[in-house]
Amino acid sequence: MSNIKEVLTIGRYFRQKFNETIYKVPISISGFTCPNIDGTVAKGGCSFCENDSFSPNLQEKKPKFKLNPNVEENPYLQNQLKQLDMQFNATKQRLENKFNAKKFIVYFQSFTNTYAPLETLKALYSKALSYENVIGLSIGTRTDCVTDEILDYLVSLAKDKEIWIEYGIQSFYNETLDEINRGDSSENMKYWIKRTKEKGLNVCGHLIYGLPGETQDMMLNTLDETIRLEVDSIKFHPLYVVKNTLLTAKYKKGKFTPISEDLYIDTVVKSIKKLPNNISIQRVTAGIDDNTLLSPSWCKNKHKQMFKIREALLKEGFVY
Repeated sequence: MSNIKEVLTIGRYFRQKFNETIYKVPISISGFTCPNIDGTVAKGGCSFCENDSFSPNLQEKKPKFKLNPNVEENPYLQNQLKQLDMQFNATKQRLENKFNAKKFIVYFQSFTNTYAPLETLKALYSKALSYENVIGLSIGTRTDCVTDEILDYLVSLAKDKEIWIEYGIQSFYNETLDEINRGDSSENMKYWIKRTKEKGLNVCGHLIYGLPGETQDMMLNTLDETIRLEVDSIKFHPLYVVKNTLLTAKYKKGKFTPISEDLYIDTVVKSIKKLPNNISIQRVTAGIDDNTLLSPSWCKNKHKQMFKIREALLKEGFVY
């Protein structure tokens, strides 16, 4: 096939920028929570969310407590710094052994990683950046949990480090955000994404396909709005149902049907075809292969999903 186009994955982006492969080290710190879990904007969290399912290999390394860090002082900060040390060093060693990895980005992944006093964030972020061969940070958060003060601090770090903010967008439809108990609004998300971009920070937007009540047109409209906001990168996720979430009850009562594999793949392919050349892709699918997954069963095999997505993209003239 002629005129094959190479998809700009985040790996290719980093290799173009740094002339070598950069590896992300996921970190899951106890003590962080979300404002729609602790009652600030809602309780129970997002209907689909069971944060431990995002990084199950790290969970045994976490202390068994949860602390709302929205206080003047975090009495567990030293413990959090120890957790950061342990998780980073363990994963770094594994990546070095398996891939001969040389350079790293520390990825604060689970929960809302700016939802804490600024001094706590400074201690954690500066510690992460102090590790040898760490070139930057990627910080997973919500748009209702950033402030100009936090963003300005990140701008100061970005003068000589690679700094990314990963915003959970999920959808730009307020009715969907209400349905999933997000506790945030489309208007607020757009404001803070624009604000973050104005300050010169890198933004990655997370989109979930298959949210309750959404059609393919709605999913693609959310993508279009994300593109208009000039984000730098995107992650695509299928919505799957795991145990111990608000979505579990609706699924068991027959009030929610997960997206089919065919529709998900078709939507992702259509999405990638829409992306401008300067927006990279950090993820095209997700899944979990353990007994916490209730549905859909196709999310158990991520490698099979990737094969099918690559095949579908190739038919459209793209190499992932």
